Amino acid sequence: MAGLSTKILTIKPNPTQPHPAIDPMISTLRFHLTQQSSNGKTGPIPVSTSSRTTCSPSCVFAGNGYYAEAGPLALHWQKVTSGARGVTAAEFCRLIAALLPNQLWRHNQAGDLPHTLGRISRRFLRQLVAANRGRRGYTYSHHDLRLGENLGLLRWANRQGFTVNASTETEAAADSAIAAGLPAVLAVQSIEKRKAWRTPGGNVVTVCPAQRFDSVKCSTCELCHKRPPRLIIAFLAHDTSHKKANAALVGANT
Repeated sequence: MAGLSTKILTIKPNPTQPHPAIDPMISTLRFHLTQQSSNGKTGPIPVSTSSRTTCSPSCVFAGNGYYAEAGPLALHWQKVTSGARGVTAAEFCRLIAALLPNQLWRHNQAGDLPHTLGRISRRFLRQLVAANRGRRGYTYSHHDLRLGENLGLLRWANRQGFTVNASTETEAAADSAIAAGLPAVLAVQSIEKRKAWRTPGGNVVTVCPAQRFDSVKCSTCELCHKRPPRLIIAFLAHDTSHKKANAALVGANT
């Protein structure tokens, strides 16, 4: 992601119309909100799941070690994707807007931001950011920051209080995302022994505290929502598909 543009996209959502109409492509998607996660690492906060087709075409883990493609989450994700569970984008945003003020919540335990050929939907993101106002939502995105308005949209969302972490697989990509003004997370192999280190760009990497300590949960850590700008959170490949994820990471770093 070297050479990312630093041009800032200006978007001015109308506060009197927090839920604009959704384009036809978005209308086929489904979104599910679990009001209280039962995941021991996440803790009891709301978490969402988006249709599989929201996944980024640039994600190296799709069909290749993505944790959401195995276990109970995979079955839930399949039902959301098929429409057996979940609601429309507009209804989903109404559910987010109904969360308690200052509520911490995670968007997309599976899925990514809706897009067209990798270009993030400005309309959907504007709607979601408006719904999140007064709440503390955070998520991660594998979308290519070089495509269309992606970089500007994500920077705008972060400025508006909806944290979108750039998901990366190399230290160089994480450094590039931070240089472009985004918070970054870094996937690392399950065999990684370091707890903290510096990237070539001088940014600090720390392994997710919830992966290091049984007593820490996302609901109490909150680093993925707010942290110093040059701190990268590293996630160890995990679950039954970690060997595939390790192999994908080797490929991304060679």
